[in-house]
Amino acid sequence: MKRFYTAESVTEGHPDKLCDLIADSILDACLSQDSEARAACEVLATKGNIIVAGEITSTYEPNVPEIIKKTLEDVGYSAEGIAINVLLHNQSLDIAGAVENSKEKRTGLISGQADWENGAGDQGIMIGYACNETSQMLPMPVVLANRIVRELAACRRSGYITGILPDGKAQVTVEYEDNRPARLASVVVSCQHTEEKNLKKLEHEIRNKVLAAALHILPPDEDTQIFINPSGRFVCGGLEADTGLTGRKLMVDSYGGMAAHGGGAFSGKDCSKVDRSGAYMARYIAKNMVTAGLASRCQVSLAYAIGVAQPVMVQVDTFGTGKVCADDCLAAAIPLVFGLTPKQIVDTLRLKRPIFRQTAVYGHFGRKEFPWERTDRAERLRNTVM
Repeated sequence: MKRFYTAESVTEGHPDKLCDLIADSILDACLSQDSEARAACEVLATKGNIIVAGEITSTYEPNVPEIIKKTLEDVGYSAEGIAINVLLHNQSLDIAGAVENSKEKRTGLISGQADWENGAGDQGIMIGYACNETSQMLPMPVVLANRIVRELAACRRSGYITGILPDGKAQVTVEYEDNRPARLASVVVSCQHTEEKNLKKLEHEIRNKVLAAALHILPPDEDTQIFINPSGRFVCGGLEADTGLTGRKLMVDSYGGMAAHGGGAFSGKDCSKVDRSGAYMARYIAKNMVTAGLASRCQVSLAYAIGVAQPVMVQVDTFGTGKVCADDCLAAAIPLVFGLTPKQIVDTLRLKRPIFRQTAVYGHFGRKEFPWERTDRAERLRNTVM
C-alpha cells in the first residue's frame, strides 16, 4: 500500500526559530551560572521589535538585551534599530512549591525517597517516537528536511553560495510502500536572497550544492517534483516580513506529523517543565524500544499532573510492529527500566546543564550529542520484557 508523508524544517533565520533560539540562549545563560534556575521564557519578534516575557527564577540575572543582540548577529542579522522590551518576573510561588514538594511528599505517601520529592512543573501529555527507517531513528521526511536547511545554512555561512540570506525553509514528501520509504515524491525549498541575486543561478546552485548533498540517502528520480522559491522573489524576509513566536514550530521540533504531539513547546523552558523533559524521556524510551528489537516503530506517551511526581499515564503504541508482546506489556515494562519522576528524568538525562541553545534549530531529536539519544537501556529493556 502506498502512502505519502510530509515534513518541513526551517533555518535559524526563520522568525519563529529565531525566537526559539533567543529563548534557549537565555535559558542556557541562566543554567551556566545557576544549575537550579527555573525558566519559562517566551519571545515575540516582529519588524523593529523583540519582546521577551515570562518567568525566570535564578541567582544569576542574564543580560537579556546582549543575548538577543548576539543571537541576531550570530544568525546573520543586524541588531541595529531593534527595540528590545524585557518583561520577565519570578516564577509563581505556588508553582515553585508544587515542583519542590510533590503531592506524594506532602501527603506522606513516600518516606526517604528523594527521587519522588519533586513534582511535575505542569500537567500535560508528552510524546516520544522512534522508528528503524533511518540511522537517526526518525522518519525519512524529517531527516531530509533537516538536512536541507542545514546545508542551506552551511552554504550561506561558508560563502559556497553567495547572495543568500538567513531566512528559509524546506519541505519534503516521501512516498512509502508497505510502511517503508520508497521514493522522494517532492521537495520544496524557499531561500531568502539579496536583491541582485539571479534567480536562475540561485535555483541551479541550490539543486547542485544543497540538494545533491542533502538528499543522497534518498535521491530524486525523474518524477520527483522540485520547487525552489516557488513564490518567485524572496528578498524581504526575517523580521522585516514576518512575526516570530516561540513554540510555533512544534512538528519541526519533533517528528513532522508522523507521530502525535502532546502540544507543549520546548524552547525557553527549564527541565522542571515536563513538557520538555518528559518529551525527551519519551524519545529516550522509544529509541531504546526500537534498538532492543521490540518494535519497528514505537510511540511512547507520558502524562503528568502538576505537583505530582509519578506520571498518571504510560502508554505504548507500536502501530502493529511489536515483535515480542502486546503494547500494554511493553508499557508495563517501562517503569521497571526507566525512572519517570521529574528528578529521575533530570538525573538520567543530565538536564541541568546549558545544552539547550543547540536544540533550538534543526530538531530536538536524532542528534547524537543529546543524552536522550542514547540506547544504553535497550538490552535491559529486552531482558525485562522477555
